[in-house]
Amino acid sequence: MHSSNEFRVASAAAPAPATTGAPKKLSILYLGPNSGTSLHRAHSLRRLGHNVQTLDAYDFLPVSHLTDFWIHRTGAWGLEHFIRSRVLNVIQSTEFDVIWVDAGDLIGPKLVRSLKAHTKFVINYNVDDPYGARDSNKWRLYLQSVPMYDLVVVVRDCNVDEARIAGAKQVMRVHRSSDEVAHSMRTLSLEDETKWKSEVAFVGTWMPERGPLLARLVERGVPLSIWGNRWSRAKEWPILKSHWSGPGLENDEDYAKALQCAKVCIGLLSKGNRDSCTQRSFEIPHLAGVLCAERTAEHLSLYKEDEEAAFWNDADECAEKCKRLLADDDWRSAIAERGHLRAILNGTRNEIVMNHIITRVFTGLHDERLGPGDRASNDRSGMIS
Repeated sequence: MHSSNEFRVASAAAPAPATTGAPKKLSILYLGPNSGTSLHRAHSLRRLGHNVQTLDAYDFLPVSHLTDFWIHRTGAWGLEHFIRSRVLNVIQSTEFDVIWVDAGDLIGPKLVRSLKAHTKFVINYNVDDPYGARDSNKWRLYLQSVPMYDLVVVVRDCNVDEARIAGAKQVMRVHRSSDEVAHSMRTLSLEDETKWKSEVAFVGTWMPERGPLLARLVERGVPLSIWGNRWSRAKEWPILKSHWSGPGLENDEDYAKALQCAKVCIGLLSKGNRDSCTQRSFEIPHLAGVLCAERTAEHLSLYKEDEEAAFWNDADECAEKCKRLLADDDWRSAIAERGHLRAILNGTRNEIVMNHIITRVFTGLHDERLGPGDRASNDRSGMIS
């Protein structure tokens, strides 16, 4: 556990957000979920000095499992005109420098076309995998809208060519990013440490492939604590039940403290989402936690193994890494410190990545040398474009 009294992170000069080419203050309509990492990104644009108006299309729909089921299974069939009319009624004749669509599962091509009358640039940022098979028909409207966006931003290498094939005019690949505020280190009280302390923590929703892995850790004697939803559905629930500490941590304070108070933090990928890293891959080191995650090419490009993070190929290797980390306080503290420093130097934080996207909108989109689907190689700067 890293409390404010026992752990001090080495300071480092963070890369300053680039500003060349983009106006210093923009009027932005942020059309996306008013929660989670989407809201973090909207806040980061405000911190960069922009005037941001948020609008969540889900606010026009009833909150229910039936609504979620319908969107997931049919791709919001029958809702496109309804959402379009409600959005346009809110913005009326207002003009914006940029309209930013986050995710876009409710945003159809007719609405994107209408939004172009209110701005010069309509961009889409999607942290999910809309080109994969996991989410049934959820991304039907998004896929129809891809050709309409001026810039499509993705977080997976495989999505770059897929977006181009879907008709994207310009594609930009970036890393996911932690948030400077939501994932800043907290000063922990004794009460915080008592409530949230754990040896090995996993914070995340149940998925079919995750149950067997975490059950194997328990069988191998790893002192595991789980926070997350739907875990009672796991067939391994009889093994995992006593290790379940509560539902998903939706509150930023609770989430940050749980990760900060864990000696080791497990990072699990979503196989159905074709992940090679996840939000945890950035948030855990930003909070000076010890990231212990599956060994992938992207993880290895972000952090030096056993120096800035710990990696593994299967449950047994994960168990061994966890036990070694728990037994070696010095090694564990060194990984936490170096991992945090690397997270800063990588530039994988919202303000830097969001500013990079905005700058690309006002520079790269006018550069005829950048063809559809253009991208550069990963230079370990935290951004891939």
